[in-house]
Amino acid sequence: MAQNVYSIKKEMCEIGKRIWQKGFCAGNEGNHSVRISDNRVLTTPTGISKGFLTPDMICTVDMEGKQIDTSNKYKRTSEVLVHLAIYKKRPDVKAVIHSHPPHATTFAIAQIPLPEGIHPEAEVFLGRVPTAPYATPSKQDLPDSITPLIGPQTNSVLMGNHGSVSFSTSLIDTYYKLEILDAYCRILLLTKQLGHANILNAQQMTELLEVKKKFGLPDERLACSAQGCVGEVNDPFLASFNDVRPSTACECGGGNVTHSTSTSGAMGDAEFETLVQTITDQILAGS
Repeated sequence: MAQNVYSIKKEMCEIGKRIWQKGFCAGNEGNHSVRISDNRVLTTPTGISKGFLTPDMICTVDMEGKQIDTSNKYKRTSEVLVHLAIYKKRPDVKAVIHSHPPHATTFAIAQIPLPEGIHPEAEVFLGRVPTAPYATPSKQDLPDSITPLIGPQTNSVLMGNHGSVSFSTSLIDTYYKLEILDAYCRILLLTKQLGHANILNAQQMTELLEVKKKFGLPDERLACSAQGCVGEVNDPFLASFNDVRPSTACECGGGNVTHSTSTSGAMGDAEFETLVQTITDQILAGS
């Protein structure tokens, strides 16, 4: 048993290094844990970079957060209460990672829900990712803000103005969830730069969720996907595609900036003709 626990500690150090190398945490940010029994959890220490962990730094706590290995000079993370709340809510969960992946944290700061029905991999491996309201770190308010959002199929939650928390049946799979979450958010931000997002229709989503079910990953949205329930949280993200277009070549010399009212981001023929004429008149006036 002792060797098994030591192996888990080594794995926690390796995952910590990967988290740090991916830029998901800076300085001594972030924390992760593994549940090893009904009343024992291994957790990362406070004040230590996740890129420089060693097995002797890993702390052991009970399910109330009390540190058991009192001879350990390292102290458990102050945010272990978040991990314990998740373990209590979901007994099937065996590992939790809290981090600050930059692209996902951007959505958490903007309080823009992650859209659905856009990227197949995100739908299969993440599903619906809720966003918790802001709560002060290291206080009970933080786990209290997260746990009501965790359903039987939830594996990731965005923490308002803070970061993310991912959880699964193993530490490796939990780390995969974290990587996929930030990759999806990065894709969304790049998509916004192009100014258009193609949304999968109800039939496409139904087919995708049926494939997901065959993978052994049930998704409660399958029951209503044919009626278009997937994507009902998309409005805030799609609204961010409303672009700003100058009605003249620049704002100097009496130019002004107008906002397009098109939700698709596409310029209508009349608007385009007006823009071309305005720019042409300005060029001729300056010649």
